This record gives sequence, structure tokens and C-alpha cells, in this order.
Amino acid sequence: MPALPSLGSLRGRASGRVSGRVSREARRQSNGVVTPSEYVVDCGVYIAGVRQPGEWSHADAIAEVRARGEGFVWIGLHEPTEEQIQGIADTFGLHELAVEDAVHAHQRPKLERYDDTLFMVFRTVRYVEHDSPTTANEIVESGELMAFLGSDFIITVRHGNHAGLTHLRRELDADPERLMYGPASVLHAIADHVVDHFLNVTERIEDDIDEMETEVFAPRTRVTSEQIYLFKREVLELRRAVLPLATPLRRLAEGYTRMIPEEVRSYFRNVHDHVITVSDRVAAFDELLTTLVDATLGKITLQLNSDMRKITSWAAIIAVPTAIAGIYGMNFEYMPEVQLRYGYPAVIVVILVICFVLYRIFRKKKWL
Repeated sequence: MPALPSLGSLRGRASGRVSGRVSREARRQSNGVVTPSEYVVDCGVYIAGVRQPGEWSHADAIAEVRARGEGFVWIGLHEPTEEQIQGIADTFGLHELAVEDAVHAHQRPKLERYDDTLFMVFRTVRYVEHDSPTTANEIVESGELMAFLGSDFIITVRHGNHAGLTHLRRELDADPERLMYGPASVLHAIADHVVDHFLNVTERIEDDIDEMETEVFAPRTRVTSEQIYLFKREVLELRRAVLPLATPLRRLAEGYTRMIPEEVRSYFRNVHDHVITVSDRVAAFDELLTTLVDATLGKITLQLNSDMRKITSWAAIIAVPTAIAGIYGMNFEYMPEVQLRYGYPAVIVVILVICFVLYRIFRKKKWL
């Protein structure tokens, strides 16, 4: 990293420019217009990697950077509407198609170039805590994070209640050297942040699958194929967030645009390697869950066969007294042994002996 200028000199040069930086846009007007603070999470000006003090509107921030001829602006938005983002889009020259995607969300991870602006979409994921994977209805919660990258600005748009960038921004503010290469450094930090969450989620899911695998192969398990299919659906949700991201990261690492300095590309290569690792894990999860489904269905089939053997065995045993009782219940006058004094007890004994012999035979064959 290049040597940093003195923090004191940077703050001294900026001190005369701080006053009056709060734009009229940031004040609530009497006509009821929504103030930017309700959807603008943060807006900061960075010179030589150092965040400048004061509060800034988007217009004042970019004007300050371009007047200095150095630095960049980082604006964070949370679920803005078309009306709320339009002023920012006009100021920074954002393409209308990219703005539409950023507002309406529901996009797959991608990287697109509009003139001198890059538009990148991330799918964020969060692990949902639960008591057991065999009873959980939700394992992974997803959201979206978009980034507009220009030569002197980066605008992030977040959808969802997780994967906020406040903690990441504080880390970067405390380490100016990471921001020395401009907004591309922020984009790398965001990509690394998202992929780190992927790694954490996959580790938790791996523990859940190990627990589910133990339950499936345990005797008298209560895990059903429907529960495994539900878990498989959650893994597919993670897969939709991870797999498409590999191509955009590879393009950034290979020098897709000059807005990504050579020094930052190597970091994108590292993030790309992590995404490939996560992709391999997710693919393995999918295959393992398919195997668990097959094992569960196999256990169900074996259980059905066992039940059918038991039912058949008891039906054969019950058929003996049923047949004998049916014969002697036909009420003919001339039948064998009907006049014998001990005929009834003899028939009962014969029935019990035959049933006992059949029971021993089926028991020996492990049908009962």
C-alpha cells in the first residue's frame, strides 16, 4: 500500500469545508416529502482512504470529491423506492435499467456494465437458528445487495433485514489503507463480506446435515422424506446465491474493466477461490441430501415389507381357527367327531397346536 498522508493535514484541509454540508434534501419539507435519512443509511466522502468529517448529501459529497480531483463517495441505501432513488440516479448518471433492477430486486447475482458504471448484484444469506434440522421449516434466509461502481463513487442498495454493511463500513473507516485504491476496494470488501457469510452458513448447514444423517440411519427414526426435501429446498436457495456469483468475480479478477486496479484484482481472485469452495460444498450437500432421500425411501420400503410379512404371518395363523370353525359351523347332522364326548376340546387343542407351529415357523424366519 502507498504511504498515507498525515491524518492531521487531511482533516485540516477538510475542516473549512465541513460547515453547511447538510443539504436541503436532508431536511423534512412542509409538503411531506420523505427525507433521504429515512432510506439513506450513510453517505461518506473518502480522501486517500480517510473518511472526511461532517454530514453530506449525495450532491454535496460528489461535488466535494470532484472539486478536489481525488477520493470517492460511498452511499448506502436501504430498500429505496423509485422516487427516492431518482435524485441520486440523476446526480451520478445511473442507467435506468440498473436503477429499476436495484429498486425492484429479485435479481440473480450478476455483473453488468453501463457506460462508465458497473452494476453488480449479490444474493445475501443468513442462517436461521432452530432447535433441530429435522423439524425446522426454514434454514436459510436470503436477501439482496446491489452496488453501482463508478470511478469516484460506489452506491450500495440493500434489500432485506440482514447483511447490513454498518459493521463493514466501520472496519474500513478504521483501516484507511484498505480504501487507498478507491471505490473498487469497497466493492472487494463487500464481495468478501458476502462470501464470508456463505462460508459461515455452509459450516452451520454441514453440522445440520451430519445431524440429519445420524437420525436417518438410526433405528426407528422419525425423519421423513418430506423433511429432507424441505432441507434440500433450503440448500437450493443457498445454491442460487452462490453459483451465479462465480462468473462476475472471475471477470473482475481477470480485468473486465479498468475501474478495477490491478492491485485489487488479486483480492478478487481470492474471493473467487472462496466462492468456488462454497460452490463445491453446496454441490456436495445437494448430492448427500439426495442420498438421504433415497435412504429414507429405502427404509420406508423395508418397513413396509416387514409389516407385510407380519400381516401375512398373522393372517395365516388366524386362518386355521377360522377354517376349522367354518367347517363345524355348517350344521350338518353327519359330521366326523360331532358325537364324541371330548370332540370340542380336541378341536381346540388341534387349533392351538397348529397355530403354535405356524408361529414358530414364522418366528424362525424372522417374519414375526
